[in-house]
Amino acid sequence: MHLIEPLGLLRGSAACEAIQRRLALPLAGGPAAFSLARLIGAAPGDNPGEIVPAGAVPAAFAPALARVCAAPPPWAGLAGGGPWVMGILNVTPDSFSDGGRHADPGAATAAGLAMHAAGADLVDIGGESTRPGSLPLAPDEEQRRILPVIRTLAAAGVAVSVDTRHAATMRAALAAGARVINDISALAHDAAAAGVVAAARAPVVLMHMRGTPQTMAAHASYADIAAEVVRELAARLAAAEAAGIARADIAVDPGIGFAKNDHGNLELLDRLAILHNLGCHVLAGVSRKRFIGHLSGEAEPALRGPGSLAAALAALERGASILRVHDVPETVQAVRVWRGLHPR
Repeated sequence: MHLIEPLGLLRGSAACEAIQRRLALPLAGGPAAFSLARLIGAAPGDNPGEIVPAGAVPAAFAPALARVCAAPPPWAGLAGGGPWVMGILNVTPDSFSDGGRHADPGAATAAGLAMHAAGADLVDIGGESTRPGSLPLAPDEEQRRILPVIRTLAAAGVAVSVDTRHAATMRAALAAGARVINDISALAHDAAAAGVVAAARAPVVLMHMRGTPQTMAAHASYADIAAEVVRELAARLAAAEAAGIARADIAVDPGIGFAKNDHGNLELLDRLAILHNLGCHVLAGVSRKRFIGHLSGEAEPALRGPGSLAAALAALERGASILRVHDVPETVQAVRVWRGLHPR
């Protein structure tokens, strides 16, 4: 799989002028543009990393160039082309940042309604913690935690996604009113999951991860993390399409913090634009992650809001269109200002 890594990113009037003068090409349909491209060979070991002007990409890379330049299709019925804010609602006793806060269905429902009122485009409800080292949860218990919350929020007009890797939970959550499936295993954990998503024609987020939450720390070694994440996600995309899921219904998540160390997280975030080789909307989930704590010196996850905003805005600059966050009001405000600075 030939890959193009967009470099020399431009925004605003500079991007428009550079595209008009054929000095740059649109990134994911614009308004951002890229003036340079790193060429990454088709095989994992064939990676010269040559950098060329965006307008001088050789013919062998034409399919990759077309995907990088094209705007992703509309997704999940959300308005506009993004960026969109996905609020995190963990109905768990043990999530790394907010475990226990929303374990009660009433508290979880109130929090979801507050996120919606604050401007969240989606509320992502999860009942199983997947923090590093967390233990698996039975789907029955997962459903007991989340289904009442999904039903109430969906009935109130909230667009709900469900954070699960279990096919039975996916099926039950969709029946309860969830709109989107968000699977950290990219539909690899449960053999029945892809069939559930395909049958429902549900939009889905495929996240990159190696191993499981219990073992992923042992799989954080990469020769070229950005290229390998893209290629491994491409394999999961191909499997999803083979199961009958339309590519237009798929968004991708590089899995910051999942089978990545601090150095890998930073490099992957810095090179996020390479994910546009997949032709899908890109979700960035950086909120309150451990690497932000290490960079900032803040040990308490709930106090990492400013660092999370800095990382989220960096993701937007590199073409992310979905931000998965804990701090919804603050992120919505930041995104509105960012949109004002970067009008479409």
